[in-house]
Amino acid sequence: MPDADSPDYSPLPSYGDDEQALDAVREVTAWYAARIAAERRAPVPDEDRIQELSTARHKAVEDQARAEEASPEEAARIAADYAARLQALKDQ
Repeated sequence: MPDADSPDYSPLPSYGDDEQALDAVREVTAWYAARIAAERRAPVPDEDRIQELSTARHKAVEDQARAEEASPEEAARIAADYAARLQALKDQ
């Protein structure tokens, strides 16, 4: 069942070049940001969960910077990794 606080990213696009890699990472970063915001709004925020989500979001931001400088092969790998991660996050 879709979460009202979560943007809908379906259908999941196919990624392959550097701009698509950046898009994939941005979508995952946005997913984490939405979850962090929702957790902070909870009646009793789970600080451990917020930290876990923040750490994952920070890693995605670092990967976004890496994707900006990546070779086409590396960009394709980053895009595939983040497309799969987004799907896994949505399936939770």
